[in-house]
Amino acid sequence: MKTIVPRAIEDYAVNHSTAPTPLLVELEQYTRAHCADPQMLIGRLEGGLLRMLVKLTGARRILEIGLYTGYSTLTMAEALPQDGELITCDRDPETSRIAQAFFDRSPHGRKITIRLGRALDTLRSLPPNPAFDLVFIDADKKNYSAYYDLVLPRMKTGGLLVADNALWSGSVLAPKQESDHALIAFNKAVQDDPRIENVLLTVRDGVMLARKTAE
Repeated sequence: MKTIVPRAIEDYAVNHSTAPTPLLVELEQYTRAHCADPQMLIGRLEGGLLRMLVKLTGARRILEIGLYTGYSTLTMAEALPQDGELITCDRDPETSRIAQAFFDRSPHGRKITIRLGRALDTLRSLPPNPAFDLVFIDADKKNYSAYYDLVLPRMKTGGLLVADNALWSGSVLAPKQESDHALIAFNKAVQDDPRIENVLLTVRDGVMLARKTAE
């Protein structure tokens, strides 16, 4: 995988950012030691960005698409108020089991509900209200546009959508695979949507921030 940000610069940024909690460090270490595809972890820097966004937006209700072993989930749950709620979607029962085991050890785990199954089906089953304050997408790339279409009506006006891997190791500039073209289509859909104001950050593999400004 190509790097967008030089590793030395990213390490410097990590070392000058608030550290994750000990349980998150343990979860990261466990995932890297025992799980397939540990590169799916969002990492400490992006985790810190998510934590900051939850606090800055005052989010109380979060929707996540793509749980994996729960690092991003627990990061955001820690930043939610005590009465906050986070619904996370995934279809892998084994990694979801690992995530739940760590959630059970956290005082913030009670804020989290795992919805196991195909995310598109889960999203269609969610009512438009109460609306979500923040949505984080980090799942199969080919469905990013479909996820976007389904979650936007379920977000409050002023709510924030965060999408990981929006630059896809630079492949959006020279697309070859289906996932490359899917992310190009997603980025264009966000850019062209009059209900959205957005900024695409070169954090790690690219993070799209999109604020809903109108219904």
